[in-house]
Amino acid sequence: MSTAATMPPAPRSATGALAAWGIAILVIATVLLGELLPARHPAPARSVADDPACLEWTDGCRVCQRLAEVPACSLPGIACQPGTPHCLRHRDG
Repeated sequence: MSTAATMPPAPRSATGALAAWGIAILVIATVLLGELLPARHPAPARSVADDPACLEWTDGCRVCQRLAEVPACSLPGIACQPGTPHCLRHRDG
């Protein structure tokens, strides 16, 4: 026979309460970290119309040119489906 004293198991209610508090603390810490840490957002893509080096661009339906005051664009066709705008002529050539 062993003479070493054995610890009685912890009551189930104490173990459940400890687990609940641990989960609650973990959730609160995660939410606080998500709110307080700075977010990493990629730089927004610059539009072709906002690029000062692009002198002429199109979306497949209309063609626009950069004039001294404001850009000037042609009128699109009736059934034209515009695509992704792309530059046709750059300032450097």
